[in-house]
Amino acid sequence: MFESHKQPILPFPVFLKRVFRFTLFAFLLTTISVAAGTVGYHYFADLSWLDSFYMACMILTGMGPTVILQSPGAKIFSSIYALYSGIAFLSISAVLFTPFIHRLLHKLHVEDSQSD
Repeated sequence: MFESHKQPILPFPVFLKRVFRFTLFAFLLTTISVAAGTVGYHYFADLSWLDSFYMACMILTGMGPTVILQSPGAKIFSSIYALYSGIAFLSISAVLFTPFIHRLLHKLHVEDSQSD
């Protein structure tokens, strides 16, 4: 998927295609995560769809809950979703920044090896 350190750096248009693919994948992961949270909050916490969406977005981004949950099922779901969201947020961020970090490291390595 990525060029090795012995290969030249990708041309900029090809790099932009890679960035687009990774961004699309990160967007897909975000959409799936928000959808799962929205359905879960709607079902377990008996919130409206809009409030469920808002709660899922706030938990996924680490901002915190917006509604005090009453039922044990809602509290358990919210706890599990919060744990998942912490991992998902970091993973989605990693997917989003991977092409940029790889290009930077690849460029530094190529420049370093060319000076030998």
